[in-house]
Amino acid sequence: MTENSNPLNKYFRQASIYVKLPSGTDYPADVVTKSETGEIGIMPMTAKDEIRFKTPDALMNGQGVVDVIESCVPNIKDAWQIKSYDLDTILVAIRIATYGETMEINFNVPGANESVAHTVNLPAILDQIQKTTVDTAFTLKDGLKITVQPLTYRDMTSTSLQTFQQQKMYTAIQDSELPDEDKATRFNDAFKKLTDLNASILLKNMASITMTDGTVITDAAHIKEFVDNANATVIKEIETKLMNLRTQGAVKPLKLKASEEQIKKGAPASYEVPVTFDTSNFFV
Repeated sequence: MTENSNPLNKYFRQASIYVKLPSGTDYPADVVTKSETGEIGIMPMTAKDEIRFKTPDALMNGQGVVDVIESCVPNIKDAWQIKSYDLDTILVAIRIATYGETMEINFNVPGANESVAHTVNLPAILDQIQKTTVDTAFTLKDGLKITVQPLTYRDMTSTSLQTFQQQKMYTAIQDSELPDEDKATRFNDAFKKLTDLNASILLKNMASITMTDGTVITDAAHIKEFVDNANATVIKEIETKLMNLRTQGAVKPLKLKASEEQIKKGAPASYEVPVTFDTSNFFV
């Protein structure tokens, strides 16, 4: 059967929303194919996609999200290489294409011990994200300029998995009946692995360092040696700035006002509620 011979193909899903990625179109052709408009089309999920998005193992290792993105966004050929800045735009757009423009979230009002539901306007959130101006560099107090290499979805997933595994190890050691000396040794080993993991992510996020005389350092070994030997306050400054940049393109928390009744119960006059896109709220 040829591609267009099925008489039912006019009922196949089509792109129903088009978006521009916050990071732009600076992707290799084998990761994202460019369009003339700079926008990419988003199709609704299929029944098979929903199953993929509900499979725990596939979600844990990231494969479920990758499969769904590549299914719903034909322009994306390798979702593992999508930059962290672009992920929320893609997921919000898939949610809109599949289920419509609103999403209900449930949360507890801080201080009031009251559970409430709130309807989120997804196109407004998407518009806000797409207006993001992505910064790719920052300057430290000592004049060094750090050029950022965005983390990919593969980087993010790998880090989350390794962190989860180390946390499980901490719990297993704590709950074990090992002698205290053995526990201390294993705790130290697990802590070293977490420290090394944080350092590796820091290095992945740094593309180059420009010195005050204009010299640009791109050698990974030189940058690693700098990270290993710099003053702790300098590394803390880099980590803080990188953490702020990683939230670029992410959905911002909702800013809500408490009712008079909620304020009487102890709620602040205004508060923020994070909006996340995971299996607890992605599906209708």
